[in-house]
Amino acid sequence: RLVLKGSGSGTDPVLRRTGEQEAAFYRQAAPLTPAGVLARCYDAQVTEAGVRLLLEDLSDTHTMLTVWPLPPSIEVCERIVDTWAAFHAFWWLDPKLGREVGTFPDDALVAWVANERRQRYARFAEHLGDRLAPGSRALYDRVLDTLDQRNTPALFRQHCTLVNGDAHVWNVLYPRDAGADSVRLIDWSNWRVGRGVGDIAYMVAVHWYPEGRARLEAPLLDRYHGGPCAGGAKDYGREQLQLD
Repeated sequence: RLVLKGSGSGTDPVLRRTGEQEAAFYRQAAPLTPAGVLARCYDAQVTEAGVRLLLEDLSDTHTMLTVWPLPPSIEVCERIVDTWAAFHAFWWLDPKLGREVGTFPDDALVAWVANERRQRYARFAEHLGDRLAPGSRALYDRVLDTLDQRNTPALFRQHCTLVNGDAHVWNVLYPRDAGADSVRLIDWSNWRVGRGVGDIAYMVAVHWYPEGRARLEAPLLDRYHGGPCAGGAKDYGREQLQLD
């Protein structure tokens, strides 16, 4: 059995671009990534008729994880963090990044992302109206201003690796027999060159309640920090990871 994933010629342009992005990942990055981390892709085609990916079917050996709104267990979180750490460590400051694999954002892209982010927030705030408290609005304004100041093209070249960009636990296939197989990372339609801990922050924000985050965030970040450092990330301290 195989999995055929794709979109046709009439697909929304935004969705087509994400399909093209995922095809680029399987062409550029996947062949260089160690085995046992990704689902294998046997072919990736981008034509006028659409985007087609022919992927390994792992349904016999792997499964999707928790059902919303339940967060994954601590043991599962640790296994996922270990997998992300190994993947990020492999691609950490790799000289192929921005040349053969992926691209670094330039001023135009950074400005476009900032503008898109503000437009999305404006629509969100307008929809909520007075249900979005003044204190929350002030916090959003601070966050947006900080991102605009910090996010520069130079920033994305520091401590960089390949990131998934959509790293919730449903984009992970978990082995049915945890002792016999490895976690597989799937759905690469938002991948880019960036800061690896962003994938961990994404998982934290989507899946953990405040109480769980208070207990688990620091220990799991400590656990994650050992991955890039073991993989050759020099001068990348725990404080820098916290800042990232």
